[in-house]
Order: sequence, then structure tokens, then C-alpha cells
Amino acid sequence: MGTLRSRDSAGRFASYLDGLAGVMGHAARVGPMRDYCTGLLLPCERKSVEPIAAVTAPGRVGAQHQALLHFVAEGVWSDEIVLAKVREMVLPEIERHGVIRAWIIDDTGFPKHGAHSVGVTHQYCGELGKQANCQVAVSLSRANHHASLPVAYRLYLPKDWAQNRKRRRKAGAPDEIDFKTKPKIALDQLAWACTAGLPRGVVLMDAAYGSDASLRRGIRDLNLTYSVAVWARTLVDGGAGKIKAQDLAAGLPKRAWKTVTWRQGVAEPLRSRFARLRVRARGEGCTRDEPEEWLLVEWPKGETAPTKYWLSTLPEDIALKRMVDITMRWRVVPKARFQHDERDYQELKQEVGLGHFEGRGWRGFHHHATMCIAAYAFLISERGAISPSEGRRQIALSLPAVPSGWRPRGAAAAA
Repeated sequence: MGTLRSRDSAGRFASYLDGLAGVMGHAARVGPMRDYCTGLLLPCERKSVEPIAAVTAPGRVGAQHQALLHFVAEGVWSDEIVLAKVREMVLPEIERHGVIRAWIIDDTGFPKHGAHSVGVTHQYCGELGKQANCQVAVSLSRANHHASLPVAYRLYLPKDWAQNRKRRRKAGAPDEIDFKTKPKIALDQLAWACTAGLPRGVVLMDAAYGSDASLRRGIRDLNLTYSVAVWARTLVDGGAGKIKAQDLAAGLPKRAWKTVTWRQGVAEPLRSRFARLRVRARGEGCTRDEPEEWLLVEWPKGETAPTKYWLSTLPEDIALKRMVDITMRWRVVPKARFQHDERDYQELKQEVGLGHFEGRGWRGFHHHATMCIAAYAFLISERGAISPSEGRRQIALSLPAVPSGWRPRGAAAAA
């Protein structure tokens, strides 16, 4: 049965690539696209251009390397059109398991040794959990209880890059790309998703985004609902004047805290203690007419004080358990690797090599990410067709053997 499923998967993968081939815009791009996507699903130590060339064309590695390098770094094909085709093919499979519940804003960092790759600067890197030399990309994912899929993805271009014409020109940053903060990029992605008519979900973000009052206001202006993490020091008015969220929570009576189980974990049910109350946000960036919304607070058993805080525009009459389920099921955890529950970035990085691109340009960075999202989307579509024990490597892809003893050259992160 496993072999049959593997063959079925290989056939579905071929059909999936046929769908992507139809939007590549030129027949010469189809072969490299097929090989690049295939290489991302094969068990290479790294998923950069040279190792992919070696596993997909071991008899002509040099020529294949040049073809794939041109395809990903220089190819004039549209990331937006390819990702739209990915959504068209994969989202129906995700939605077959339930309606979209969440829109997840997140970012991921890619550590870099040097300063020449586009967008590299010294900034917070989620993968390392500290300030470091890295690139950061902002993404929007759509999720239900079955899976999540990135639908928008853009590199953050720091101000020192955005305002340096020489660096921009050398990296190929498009003229229309100017400096935008990460929250502004996130709001642009949400606005795009609304304009594109994507079925809506509750917007979830970690505190680095959720604490931005202008971003929350922009989300409300889009008529989207949110449940976003905020810092403990966030100022709110709970009826007795302006106060920090942590101080307001600390003064709540014991009866305000309820134990809620939101889902079954791998080993045991996931549960914690929560309290909530209606507040109005105050502080930097807030206006006088801030709406009343929920402040949700978590105080895990064994902790000496509350630990996490969220502002939410979920309905006033929503049950606490339902609110916790929505907020916690796809929780975006600040300062933690592989940010949200569906593990998009974990699988994108570990399984299909999102962070392995070794080029330095804007186009290559985004083309590689688009191919990684496309490969990852196929894995999502296969979740209902192959058992977890079979795993990704059971897909029977027919490729020639890699030359004995071959090793990729650039295993370290590119400068």
C-alpha cells in the first residue's frame, strides 16, 4: 500500500508541476521550474542552487547549475502569479477540511555572515532569538484546523538599504519598493488579501506587530477581526483610568481566572488559566475614540504572575473557551523558533530549504521563497493522501543518482 501511495503522490506531483508550468510565461522556464521544485523535495543537506543541480542532473551538474541559477536569480517571471496558482491548486484541499479560521501575520529571520545580501542589517533575528546580522521577511498565512499556507511574502528592506541607491541597484531592488516598517508591510499584505477576495479569518500576530496601534487601527478599517498579542506594558483603560495591562491583570480578583482547555496536545490536553475584561487601548499611537475591545490575559499554573496579553475585537458575546481556542490554537509566540502552531517556517526551513538561498539579489530571494512555498504547498496537499508514518521522502521521484562522493561547495550562509 505504501508503494502505491508513493506512486500516486509522484503522479499528483507531476500534475501539480503541470499546473505551475502554465503560469511560468515562457516554455524555457518550465524545465528549470520542475527541477528546482523537485530538488526542494529531495533529501539534500542544503537546498541551494548547486546541490539542487547535482541531485536533479548529476551527469551535467555545471550546465544544470547555470540553468537553475538563471531561473531563480535572473528569471523574469512573476512571484505573485505563481503564488496565485499555488493558492488555486492547494487551498481547496485545505478548505475541504474546514473553513479558514485565521490570517496569521509573522516574520522569519535568515542569519547572514556578511552585509552584501539584499536587506541584511543588524536586527532582531527570530531564528537566533537575539539581535544579529540577518534578513527578515514578513508573511501572511491562511489557516484552518488542518493546515496553514503562506499566501504573501516580502523581504523587509531596512532604511539604510532603502535610501542607498548604489546598494539598491546592485541588489536589484525594484524602484517602487521604498522603506516600510514591518507592521506597514503586514498591513499592506492584509489589504491585498482583502482586495483579492480571499475568505476572511481572524487576524493573529505576535506582540511585535499587535502592540502597534496604527496596525490595529488599519486592521479595523479593513473590517477584519483580530486577536493579537501585546506587550505587558501596553496601556489600557478598563474603566478606572489609564493603566498598564500587567498592573490591571495583577489586580483582578481570584474568581476572574478560569481554567480553559483549548485542544488536545501530543501528550496531554493544552490548558491554562485565563481572565478577560473589556478595555480601551491607550498610549502611543492610540486615538481618543479607540473602540472597546477584549483584553485577554493568560496566567499559567506555577507562574507567579500573568505572562501573556492579547487585545481582541472578537464579539462581545463570544464564549471564553471559543476566544481562547481562536487565540491560542495558531498562537504566534515572540522570541521562539518556528513561530506558530502549524509550523510553516519550521517545515519551510527544515524540509524545503527556505533559508538556503545563497544569492544576494532581491529577485532571487523572492523567487527561491516562491518555489519553497510551492513545494511546501504540495506537501500540505498530500497530508490527506499519505500517512504521517510514510512522510515526505516516500514520494517516488524518478531521478538519476548523484555522483559518488559529490559534496556541495557553499554550505555556509551566504554573505
